[in-house]
Amino acid sequence: MFDHTPVLLEESVKSLEIKPDGIYVDCTMGGGGHSRAIAERLTVGKANGKLICIDRDMDAIKNARVEMKHYIENNTIFIIHSNFSNIKDILQNLKIDKVDGILMDLGVSSYQLDTAERGFSYQHDAPLDMRMSQSDELTAYDIVNTYDRYELSKIISAYGEERYAMNIANRIDRTRSVKPIESTCELADIITGAIPSFNRRKSKHHPAKRTFQAIRIAVNDELNILKKAVTDSVECLNKDGIIAVITFHSLEDRIIKEVFNDMSRDCVCPPSFPTCICDAEAIVDIKKRKAIEPSESELEVNPRARSARLRTAKKL
Repeated sequence: MFDHTPVLLEESVKSLEIKPDGIYVDCTMGGGGHSRAIAERLTVGKANGKLICIDRDMDAIKNARVEMKHYIENNTIFIIHSNFSNIKDILQNLKIDKVDGILMDLGVSSYQLDTAERGFSYQHDAPLDMRMSQSDELTAYDIVNTYDRYELSKIISAYGEERYAMNIANRIDRTRSVKPIESTCELADIITGAIPSFNRRKSKHHPAKRTFQAIRIAVNDELNILKKAVTDSVECLNKDGIIAVITFHSLEDRIIKEVFNDMSRDCVCPPSFPTCICDAEAIVDIKKRKAIEPSESELEVNPRARSARLRTAKKL
């Protein structure tokens, strides 16, 4: 069963200001919680609303085809197995010019974390995988065992914001020189041993959390895909269309904040210029400058939502 508790469900769906006959895209369908909430607000009939659901994980696609069969049969939901970075091509293939709202939930689903063989979690012993799409070639095993220690350190530092990145990379390098590192628990133990005991004791998180995040981001090329995907998504919006993005760590949130800020500016000239010569125009209006965070009541039910942040923008 593809079990996943949708994060910031009411806040994100409300932010889309859904029109019953509108066209919407859920770029990261996962367990379908957000998708169902959107579909429930769309009309069915001659002028029915439409929801395009995208996911790169074939397990999510198979689950959705069963769980949302009713919506599929009445032509409300269209399920697409792809990466949301392909949103322009996806809409073009569906002969859809523009849409009224786009949702992105960038977190790893509970199903992916809790399915041991997917290799996302340091809490389950499994082969090092971490692929969002199992049709991709690059795995966590490849990165851990074949990237040189300087490249490993750079990934762990940049994508995990881990202060002991070089220590961890060196310890990985020493271990794999004897035999390949094959499992998640083996890697987690290596990482834990590379972090000073004082820092392990005072940290609220598992010592491997940041490094596992970094490797997962590298395996799936998440940050490089994200900026282009958001820019393309805004281009696909109708006037007054809304994009809502849920992030789960500071790197993602920073990218979304910067992209939205850049798109909301009327001038991109350097501050040193006395007058504007760029003729740029704002593309979006940022609905709320401060990101929306989960309520305490949601965190009681779903502690994994603690790092979630929702940012939205409206197309001008």
